[in-house]
Amino acid sequence: MILNTSDTLCNACIKNTVASRSRAVTVPLYSALVRPHLECCVQCWAPHHKRDIEGLERVQRRATELGKGLEHKADGERLRDLGLFSLEKRRLRGDLIALYNCLKGGGREVGSVSSPRVIKHWNRLPREGVESPSLEVFKGRLDEVLRDMVWWWAW
Repeated sequence: MILNTSDTLCNACIKNTVASRSRAVTVPLYSALVRPHLECCVQCWAPHHKRDIEGLERVQRRATELGKGLEHKADGERLRDLGLFSLEKRRLRGDLIALYNCLKGGGREVGSVSSPRVIKHWNRLPREGVESPSLEVFKGRLDEVLRDMVWWWAW
């Protein structure tokens, strides 16, 4: 259902109704209309089946191909050019932020964010990131780490 909604938003709202294919137009539309649905799927649904993950990636790929000059680039290169993270990195980012909140007194139970996958990445974060004085500072430092993160390190 969510995949269909995201795919419809991508095609109907962006591709078929917006004449400009410039990055200045397509990236904000993608970020506002499509990306929230995909992030909901990645964080809440936490897809484990290959076909579900591929479905989410397909929606993202179709949406990011809308930008002029991006149609023939590889997925990773296209995301880098747009300043976006892959859905897997977005999920990891959300999990690490939730763990930061739990550990720094955010009031939630550690629960699902204390999985071995999340803890492994938490332990690899630089000390200055883990010891950030605020959530906003942590997010900024985490984004720097994720931008430089090599693919094999992620999963």
